[in-house]
Amino acid sequence: MTTEDDPFHDCELDPEAILGTHTFEDVLFTDETETPVNVLTGETPAHSQATVKEAKEFAASIDTGTPQIALPASVESQVETQSKPYTAAAFFHFKATGSLERHRAYHAAYEADGFAVDFETDYASGELTIIVERVEVA
Repeated sequence: MTTEDDPFHDCELDPEAILGTHTFEDVLFTDETETPVNVLTGETPAHSQATVKEAKEFAASIDTGTPQIALPASVESQVETQSKPYTAAAFFHFKATGSLERHRAYHAAYEADGFAVDFETDYASGELTIIVERVEVA
């Protein structure tokens, strides 16, 4: 296999680092995601009010070949841009997996024929589980 044929040739991590089941805690948008509060009224601004159902629908509506998940937006970005308390990203995004190295490795596996990559979301707990297995390529 040449370097160009190896889906991990640009990755800092090898496939062994991501094989199996890995759960990332408190990474998904939940009903408990922090939202800004107006200090004068004590109320959350309308733009920061959202439900998990709305966030999941938004993530599912993103037109891309890679499945998207709903991640929490920072309070700062909600205030600065008057945006919703969630954003969408690929299920292996570094904000979910904790590092750019993991992001690249999961992306390489997702794109490669020699791996089966699946994921499960639990928006009640905020947990994302990613499952990577080797598969036989004919």
